[in-house]
Amino acid sequence: MLIILGGLPGVGKTSIARLAARELGAIHLRIDTIEQAIIDCGVVPSDEMGPVGYVVANRIATDNLRLGHLVIGDAVNPIEVSRAEWREAARMADKPFVQIELICSDCDQHRHRVETRKSDIDNLKLPDWQKVCDREYHSWAEADLVIDTALQTLDASADMLVSFVRERIATI
Repeated sequence: MLIILGGLPGVGKTSIARLAARELGAIHLRIDTIEQAIIDCGVVPSDEMGPVGYVVANRIATDNLRLGHLVIGDAVNPIEVSRAEWREAARMADKPFVQIELICSDCDQHRHRVETRKSDIDNLKLPDWQKVCDREYHSWAEADLVIDTALQTLDASADMLVSFVRERIATI
């Protein structure tokens, strides 16, 4: 199964994805890691990245799904076309998918997270609060689950995700 995970920067995607990947034994594909590696190699400048990182992640996801792995795609997925490409990656592997949007309904808490987080990827420049606010982002009309990370801890949010995925897997 492919877990398509998304939400604005600072809502807790990577923290929750890591916790869930450990619990589920899933492969964690993080767009930030892929895109920064491409930038560090000088292949594409950061301001011209476009869909490159997403295309790479989708192809790696398909390969791993075909091998029978559970995969978590960790990305902002700001618009429908990026989400559709993840769904296509699952379809190419003939595997199911779930779409999970993370939000943080408490604006002050979200801003605090964005302003205080540290990057764990060499050379990655995290967006500031203004860039997060200015980013084009469309809510997910087709999300299977929306988790509001302002309402509980990251551990509890990860537990919600894991429980949801296990229930879905049990019905396949």
